[in-house]
Amino acid sequence: MFEHKEADRVPIIGSPWFDTLERWRREGLPKDADFAEYFGIDRVAGIGGDNSPRFEEKTIEETDEYIIRFDSWGTTCKNWKHATSTPHWINRTVKDRKSWQMAKERMIMTPDRIDWNFLKQHYPVWRKNHWWIQGYLWFGFDVTHARIVGTEPILIWMAEDPEFVIDIFRTQLDCSLQILDMIWDKGYTFDSVFWCDDMGYRNGTFFSVDMYREILKPLQKRAIEWAHNKGVVAHLHSCGNINDLVPELIEIGLDALNPLQVKAGMDPVHLKKTYGDNLVLHGGLDATLFGEIDRIEAEIKRLLPILKQNGGYIFQEDHSIPDSVSFENFKRIVALVKEFGAY
Repeated sequence: MFEHKEADRVPIIGSPWFDTLERWRREGLPKDADFAEYFGIDRVAGIGGDNSPRFEEKTIEETDEYIIRFDSWGTTCKNWKHATSTPHWINRTVKDRKSWQMAKERMIMTPDRIDWNFLKQHYPVWRKNHWWIQGYLWFGFDVTHARIVGTEPILIWMAEDPEFVIDIFRTQLDCSLQILDMIWDKGYTFDSVFWCDDMGYRNGTFFSVDMYREILKPLQKRAIEWAHNKGVVAHLHSCGNINDLVPELIEIGLDALNPLQVKAGMDPVHLKKTYGDNLVLHGGLDATLFGEIDRIEAEIKRLLPILKQNGGYIFQEDHSIPDSVSFENFKRIVALVKEFGAY
């Protein structure tokens, strides 16, 4: 797909919520079965490490329903135990330049930030079974506004103190690349680099294209060039309506874009016709339709014949699979994709 060539079928990836998997097990998925193996879809593994300031993690409060924790990035958040949701961010350690400098001084990348035993155990299995292996990066707007400082502060800083924000993003990327270099140099190679940076919401981007060009684009370009110098491809996950940024991403050499969030205004057919020769499209099937089999069947039949042309397409829902999707529905969806995604 990354060579923009037709294969036997389009790749199929799925990302069900935890409670979606619980539902499927109640409805027929064997208890100990790996869902990807059961459905015969493609396998992806991830390699990375901890580039955080390594604040001491601790549990603040825990009940049968939720847990509140202080994490290695200095953020206190609440998560439900039995439901998939976004975290409730309660408090932050990094609130200004002084507290960022304190956190930054703790970000010294050493080999113990990587789980070498995990790699030693699993990497040979991944390669033997032809899994696609991704090297994970952790930097940029999304992880910073959500995990570290909060949305309002970072947007204000981007307008009033862009050099401060650039320093945060650059430090995160420096540390991520140091980790991946250590992993690569030990012989654990990967097929792509992958990172999440949600730059859009339902109605557009969180910041202007000019602001993107000044603050974030040079760092994304550096990440892509690092990947290409290793001979691997660069793959970005960015939710929301980022139509205005797609030409910018292609200009800096991005190889693949996910998830093409339909409900935010990303039209996979338009993207295919406009950018399909240069960009692998990954996703583009409205997850809200997966619970309505007639509607999602119609979408698969409409979209796949177009999106699969000349390769360059990976099938997946346009974010993750909610628990409104039954076991039988997902079985039917996979069967349809294998039929209409065949070459």
